[in-house]
Amino acid sequence: MKKTLTAIAAAAIAFAGLTGTASAEGEKFVLISHAPDSDSWWNTIKNAIKIAGDQMDVTVDYRNPSTGDLADMARIVEQTAATNPDGIIVTIADFNVLKGPIMDAVDRGIPVITINSGTVEQSVELGALMHVGQPEYDAGFGAGKRAAAAGAKSFVCVNHYITNPASVERCRGFADALGVELGSQMIDSGMDPSEVKNKVAAYLKTHKDVDAILTLGPNSAHPTLAAVRDAGLAGEIMFGTFDLSGEIADAIKKGEINFAIDQQPYLQGYLPVVILTNYARYGVLPSGNINSGPGFITKDNIALVEKYAGEFR
Repeated sequence: MKKTLTAIAAAAIAFAGLTGTASAEGEKFVLISHAPDSDSWWNTIKNAIKIAGDQMDVTVDYRNPSTGDLADMARIVEQTAATNPDGIIVTIADFNVLKGPIMDAVDRGIPVITINSGTVEQSVELGALMHVGQPEYDAGFGAGKRAAAAGAKSFVCVNHYITNPASVERCRGFADALGVELGSQMIDSGMDPSEVKNKVAAYLKTHKDVDAILTLGPNSAHPTLAAVRDAGLAGEIMFGTFDLSGEIADAIKKGEINFAIDQQPYLQGYLPVVILTNYARYGVLPSGNINSGPGFITKDNIALVEKYAGEFR
């Protein structure tokens, strides 16, 4: 894997050339995510495709359902495929909803790389060239192992995007690592910050035995942190979260959040653009899939990554 990533990075630099641009082939790629407009976590991926597009001298459009509705996302995939781009980069937010549109794109002869959500097995079934992302169950399990080592036995998983099966896998992995049933320990918080905060506060009030919290990204981490602070539990309860933001980084330094799980979204945006460009121009393709995560950010290494939050991390 390390050799593959190194080779891709070297290719990116080589193709940029001495003039700073690759041969102007005019390729057009489209990245389609499941994220609503309000989800700032995707800014890192947007930055990545812009940088990769500039380096490769290609056009990369970002498209998404404004409210996060997966039926809308499926329609976006269909509409995009109808324009015959040189490649599509897409998340597998819900395999059953997106299977038809993605396979239709593949049948049209459009190269597809899946990223972020979904599994390698699903990517293969869809006919994609490869998958770049984080094994979600494994990431949740790794987080649960850390919580178990700290003595946690009861937890709450704050799921702000419960319609995305990948998010449930994060919570399930966490529960399995603790050796407990997921059950009611996963709450459907929604994405409205006030609603998330109120639901977490209510859960903590009625479940005094909770000794660990897992949030699935900044959308749920920020209001959950506010609820934990109001409850006087900041720094007293094991708190892990997926993904990174400036606020999460500050909380890690203060000891209020124990760790953040970094799936390195920059790589999820950057690498597919580079790979598709080389595939379109020269027919070369790395062998296998790329795990962009999980990595764990703690107080010990936060200084190395915090200044890049929201841009490269």
